[in-house]
Parts: sequence; C-alpha cells; structure tokens
Amino acid sequence: MLAAGVLAGCERGSSAGGGDSTAGPRGCPAVLARAKAAVERAERSDAPWNGPTRGPRAVPGKTIVYVAQTMTNPGVAGAAQGVRDAAKAIGWRVRVIDGGGTPAGIQAALSEAVTLKPSGIVIGGFDPKSTARQVAQADAAGIPLIGWHAVASPGPSTKPRLFTNVTTRVEGTARISADWVIARSNGRAGVVVFTDASIPFARNKSELIRKGLARCRDVRLLAYENIPIPDAGSRTPQEVSSLLSRFRDEWTYSVAINDLYFADAAPALRAGGRRGSGPPFNIGAGDGDPSAFQRINHRQYQAATVPEPLSQQGWQMIDEFNRAFSGRAPSGYTAPVHISTAANSAGATSWNPPGYRAAYRKIWGS
Repeated sequence: MLAAGVLAGCERGSSAGGGDSTAGPRGCPAVLARAKAAVERAERSDAPWNGPTRGPRAVPGKTIVYVAQTMTNPGVAGAAQGVRDAAKAIGWRVRVIDGGGTPAGIQAALSEAVTLKPSGIVIGGFDPKSTARQVAQADAAGIPLIGWHAVASPGPSTKPRLFTNVTTRVEGTARISADWVIARSNGRAGVVVFTDASIPFARNKSELIRKGLARCRDVRLLAYENIPIPDAGSRTPQEVSSLLSRFRDEWTYSVAINDLYFADAAPALRAGGRRGSGPPFNIGAGDGDPSAFQRINHRQYQAATVPEPLSQQGWQMIDEFNRAFSGRAPSGYTAPVHISTAANSAGATSWNPPGYRAAYRKIWGS
C-alpha cells in the first residue's frame, strides 16, 4: 500500500538534479557536513580485522540446523552459505530448512529442526516471537539458538532466549543510508523508501531511515512502500510504475531495507525511460548480495549498498555456537558499517571485513 507524505518537520524544496546538484545546501548545512564525513569513513575498504582473535578450540562432532525465513531472501541465503562454509572449516555438519516466507511454513520448519535434535539452531531472518512454541521446545530440549537478524539488536537476548543475535547495528545501517542520500544529493532529494513491515527488524530499520532523512529540510519523503519480501517480485514493478507516473522527476533517490527491491524495480524503471545510472539513485540498506554488487558495478539501477558481511556473519554464528558449546560467553563482536559503490568495490560481488577467515580458523585450531 502506498503512503506518501512530507517528512515531519521538513519544508518542500526542489529535488531537481538529485545527485548531480552542485549548488550549496539551503536547509541543513551542519547535517550535510556530518553526513559527508560519515559517508567518507564508511566507504573506506582498508580497515583491519577488529573482531575476535581469541576463543575456545573447536568442539568436535556438532550438527547445526539453519532455519531460513525464506531462501529467496538473498541475505538469508548468503548467511546460510557462510554457515555452511564455516561448518566445513570447523568440521561440523549443517542442514538448511526453508520456511518459505510464510508464518505456517516457518513454524513447521522450526518444528522440524527441533525434532531433529541438533546441537544448535539458527533463527535465520524471522521474528522468534512468531514461533514462540517452537522456541520454548528448543529451550526445554537444551538446544542453543542463535539469531541472524532475528531481533533488533546484536548480542544475547532473554525474551526471546537467544545465545546471541548476529547482525550489524540497525541504527548504524539506517543512519548511513540516510547520510548517503543527504551527502550525494547535497541536501536536496525526493526519496522513496521500500520496506517490509511484516518483519519487525525491517520495519524498525525503515522507520530509522525515515527519521534520518528528516534531519534535512530539503529532503522529502515522497512515498513509503510496504511490500513484503515474498511478494516483491510481483508487486514492486507495479508500484514502481505507479511511482514514476505520480512523481516523475521529483523522485531522485530510493532507500530499500533489502537490495532485492531494486532487482524487481529495474524492469519498470527501464520501461519508464530511466537510465541505469539514475536518477533515481538507489541504495540498499542491507544485505549486499552478489546481484546487488553486479547492479552497482554495472551502474544498472542501483548506486550503492550497505552490505551485511554475510559470509563473515555465517562464520561468526559457527564461532558463537562453539563458544556456547564450550560454556563461554558470546564474542560481543558486531561488524562495522560499510558502503559499497562501483568506486570502492573493485568489481567484487560481496563485502566482508578482511582477515575474518584466518582469525576464526586460528581460534578453532583448524
């Protein structure tokens, strides 16, 4: 459903020119300066590994079940692949069960996982509250649960009970996405935000993005599109066509809680006569799957992403399970926020903090 309006506290201003504007800022010079500095820091790609370097040696013979919200979500699938790769390195077995993106399917998948009596279960991209009965069964069986984007914040959770939740800080991802729009547009933009309000994590992220954009008076929220991820393929093209018809050249930027929206938006933008290099200039506030990098590197309807280090997070989940099995506390690590563009990705199709594989292998002794 389309919800359009002006950002709270913002005044209507010109958004013509979008990212090509060279005029000085009118409404938010201090915010613009801070946004440009933050974006410059986030676009650096040479930061050293600042994650864990110490921990328990590998506990042998474990089996992990990764329960996926839906494997059509590139982030969920990318994290699952990271878990598979890390499990191979540490010598464990992994099984992935796809919930199919529906409440009933996710509940059935987690029920199956508990029945298998694995050493640990990953809550892959869905709200554990929607599977409260199955979570309670896993807890009663003494099966540790680790979340990936399962709750809003990284680290341990008591309600629901998670040994830890692996994610970047949603506040940082949302803020830097808004900063990128503000910085690139020189403080003047007409923005569409794409979200999935059925996922609490995604809904919270998009609300934070909206608040971040509201810091600049000449950045206007044209529309707030609520499209469930499982429906993105069918609904996004129709909604994008409607947005083009409604806002025309006023629409200069987009922010989506997941890169996949831009894969589905591209045909409609192309049909509407928009160039792949924009406008609208599009940034994905999350995931950074290979197809997003391909669009960015070829300048095809996506200019940037704030990628989750999906492979590193998969390795981190295995390391966190190893800590749980060893009676240790979680590592406490959260990956830094990063922006990938054609200029800094060097043709890569993912981003992960450098040195993570060697660091985890050294910890495990593998």
